[in-house]
Amino acid sequence: MIWGKRLAALVLATALLLPLVPMAVWSFARGWRFPDLLPQAWSLRAWAYTFGDISGALGAFWQTTLIACATTVIAMVVGVPAGRALGLARFRGKAMVYLLVLAPVIVPGIATALGLHAVFLRLGLTGSVSGVVLVHLVPVLPYVILVSASLFANYNLDYERQARSLGASAWQAFWQVTRPQVAPGLVVAALFAFLVSWSQYILTLLIGSCQVQTLPLLLFSFASSGRNDIAGALAILYILPGILILLASSRHLAAGTATLGRT
Repeated sequence: MIWGKRLAALVLATALLLPLVPMAVWSFARGWRFPDLLPQAWSLRAWAYTFGDISGALGAFWQTTLIACATTVIAMVVGVPAGRALGLARFRGKAMVYLLVLAPVIVPGIATALGLHAVFLRLGLTGSVSGVVLVHLVPVLPYVILVSASLFANYNLDYERQARSLGASAWQAFWQVTRPQVAPGLVVAALFAFLVSWSQYILTLLIGSCQVQTLPLLLFSFASSGRNDIAGALAILYILPGILILLASSRHLAAGTATLGRT
């Protein structure tokens, strides 16, 4: 059983890391032409340029992080109560509500971006970080709401009622009774929100009006210009938060599962 789990983990890690190998090689390559299996020369030039002041990669990295964190916080504040209400409520037409929540994900992103661009122009939100954060909520909120709804769909409200009967306020009942039980799922919702916002390109391009420079925009510009070495270095920098979040969340969820199992 243990060997089976280790083999599954090895296969998963290989599947996740194997596509990154060409990007890593490109980031250190000075020349790599077909049909050579390895580059003719190696260089740190791409990494030096990436971390230099001219590329703007570090500024774009921190700006992307700021936007993703702000979007995640707002999405959790709005989406968790909405998901709780949707998961606990029983009413006719609930499937239609789920469909409406999913609509921003189902509709092609370019159509959503073009429609919102005219609205944001009138509101004066184009070309600003706040406008990009708000538009990122469109694809992020459905994930938070749906994950939260699935968490509370089978949640027993008697725990909160008992805490309230003992004198706890609504906030105390949620923080001390409900939160520990749903914390692993809320972590998943927050991670989804962060990664979806982190990877946005079309919405950031249109609403940011090229004045809000994020890492996906910078990566696409170098990839389309044929600078594969710099694009490889930026790609590694781009996927690094996702890998770190995956490792951290797996440990957190495993610890949460073990805690729930003991209780």
